[in-house]
Amino acid sequence: MKFIFDLDGTICFSGKPLSKRIVQALDTLIDKGHEVIFASARPIRDLLPVLPAHMHHFSMVGGNGAFIAKGGEVISTIHFDAQTSDILLKLIEEFNAAYLIDSHWDYSYSGSDDHPIRRNVDPEQRAKNVSPSELDELVKVVILRSLNGEQLLDQLHKLPVVIYRHGQEDIIDISPKGINKWTGLQQLGVEMQRFIAFGNDANDIEMFRHSAHSVCVGEHTELGELATEKVSNEEEQIVRKILGLMSGLQ
Repeated sequence: MKFIFDLDGTICFSGKPLSKRIVQALDTLIDKGHEVIFASARPIRDLLPVLPAHMHHFSMVGGNGAFIAKGGEVISTIHFDAQTSDILLKLIEEFNAAYLIDSHWDYSYSGSDDHPIRRNVDPEQRAKNVSPSELDELVKVVILRSLNGEQLLDQLHKLPVVIYRHGQEDIIDISPKGINKWTGLQQLGVEMQRFIAFGNDANDIEMFRHSAHSVCVGEHTELGELATEKVSNEEEQIVRKILGLMSGLQ
């Protein structure tokens, strides 16, 4: 069976690497012949630092579906078209927004050094922080703060984009239209109703809809209603659920 895991808030907490117990549970899945795939809002660049080195070659979906990696290489990226990119940059300027913009590998960050998102961005300095004009393409945009946030949202909803709002961090996460974790998983050959999914937020909804079994970690109203079952975001409960589902498949 394929086991698909979101990272932040699901099996990874406070931006720290996976704990020893979580890694052991995932290794047990592998030892029993199952496949582990990671599906995160993070770009692949920022997925790697929270994973142990022996998992860097695992299949991954990053940027909520915009990045696909397999065998340790980024094999596909989907970016905004030129017109949409131009409009996004103009809106950022108009609403004086602080942002994180990801391209294929490099990025542009204008937020404060103490923003919670900052510690998760390129902690191992694998890429360059450049101006937006130096990015060859825009793959993902995160608005950290802005003037007149609701007006900005109204303008964003007019564009061919997918928008997620993360309440805990009060950010707006923007991806190209038609992109989500499920579309990314399909590029890796994952089939409908042939996988078990773990997630915790709105960007996991499409993945849950197409899973054979889904586990909502923590509290999220919409995702919880869709999930097969829910567990608390305590590590012991998560590990127990992973191993319990594995045992049920044997």
